[in-house]
Amino acid sequence: MARDHGGNLAQACARFGGTPGDWLDLSTGINPLAYPVSGLVQEDWARLPDSDATDRLVALARALWGVPEGAAVVVAPGTSALIRLLPRLDPAGEVAIPAPTYNEHAAAFTAEGWRVAARPGAATRAAVIVNPNNPDGRRWETHELQTLAEALPRLVVDESFMDATPERSLIPHAGAEGLVILRSFGKFYGLAGLRLGFAVTGPGTAARLAGLMWPWAVSGPALALGAAALADRGWHAQTRVRLARDIRRLVALGRSAGWRLVGEAGLFATFETPDAAAAHQRLARARIWSRIFPYSAPWLRLGLPGTAEGWTRLEAALEAECSR
Repeated sequence: MARDHGGNLAQACARFGGTPGDWLDLSTGINPLAYPVSGLVQEDWARLPDSDATDRLVALARALWGVPEGAAVVVAPGTSALIRLLPRLDPAGEVAIPAPTYNEHAAAFTAEGWRVAARPGAATRAAVIVNPNNPDGRRWETHELQTLAEALPRLVVDESFMDATPERSLIPHAGAEGLVILRSFGKFYGLAGLRLGFAVTGPGTAARLAGLMWPWAVSGPALALGAAALADRGWHAQTRVRLARDIRRLVALGRSAGWRLVGEAGLFATFETPDAAAAHQRLARARIWSRIFPYSAPWLRLGLPGTAEGWTRLEAALEAECSR
């Protein structure tokens, strides 16, 4: 199955020239102002990760997200690892994955012999919902997801972009064995290279997921930095205020270029343009890397600039779009 992703600056340089430092990379939905990396000690790098560090991280995640007493938290080296393991929890059958959405879910289920359907039907045994959805920003209501969870043996809800709007999370309603809620660390905290992710589910399912992973799956530095970031409530609040301001600014810029907003998820906005491939190339010539999609000729997605210089570059490029 063909999969495409953002963040491929090597491809941008190969096609349009320059070095990675020349580019403003807006092709991903990663916070451009990352949580500050500090406080690591030599032992974090030198020792094998221990269970105390994992337990501390889990306790912080439970407190931050309001995980119910009857639910459990699994820590993994990125949500991508969990996405790959989830189809192994149940015998292969039909899984409903409403499109368009993040393409790794369908790829993982297909690799394990599942049939992917666009919507739930009589034969459906599982479903995957990305909330808010990537790339169109669709947001599902809690009651919609609860109804779907009650109707199916397995429901996976991917909340990778939920940290900007935590009040909409399904986690306070977790605990059923058939419901698995995924949370990313790299996007909101801007530390995608750390490789850290979480699943919130029933205790039995959590034990099975953990059993599918390998020893010392999450590194010591990831456990230490993850704990520091999850504990920093002040940084969370300040970051949400900034992201809300910046996404409004990005949406306004896109609209000023004559584009229609398809949707946003706090860390990116997707627009409908007259010709996304042409706009993508024009931005690339200005050394701005955007995201387009093989299934939609008009859709173009932009992440957030992280600096005043980045905003100035984007504003100038979109002013040129407006004048076309």
